[in-house]
Amino acid sequence: MRADLRGAALHGKSHLPRAQIRSWGIDDFLTCRIPSTEVHLGMSRKLFAVCARLHEEDLAIAWRTPGLRTENQLAADERGSEDAQDEQRLTQRRIFHEQQEEARPRLRSLLREAYERGATSDWSDLLRRPEEPELDLTGDEGLLEAATPETYLAVSRYGLPPIHA
Repeated sequence: MRADLRGAALHGKSHLPRAQIRSWGIDDFLTCRIPSTEVHLGMSRKLFAVCARLHEEDLAIAWRTPGLRTENQLAADERGSEDAQDEQRLTQRRIFHEQQEEARPRLRSLLREAYERGATSDWSDLLRRPEEPELDLTGDEGLLEAATPETYLAVSRYGLPPIHA
């Protein structure tokens, strides 16, 4: 995909607008190298929109779960024994998971809406900042890349173990 876009840029326009790229049926991904690894992950606008919405919903549940937020936790000397602390953490996790299960039917429609909205949104809207991320048409020759319609994965060819015959 990147080579096709690079070729189109060389045979006409020096700058391809994202809207034109998307009109060809090619979507760009928000990608990043995972720190301390040679792995790069990325996702489409649709998948990013779903993940962002799910994150918002989990934060709302965390706000409603007593003691889950750091601000609600007691100081170390007020907590009691280690066993009591472990029991409290288990109770908080149970409440959090119960609330996630209760929210599941409502979440399905919210996440479907986010997925569909992501298809037509610009990155600047999804990232809630005025500028679009940089479009990289050059790539890195040292990366082995793979993509599905929604995901991107790349690893450094130099970080792979040697092939044994």
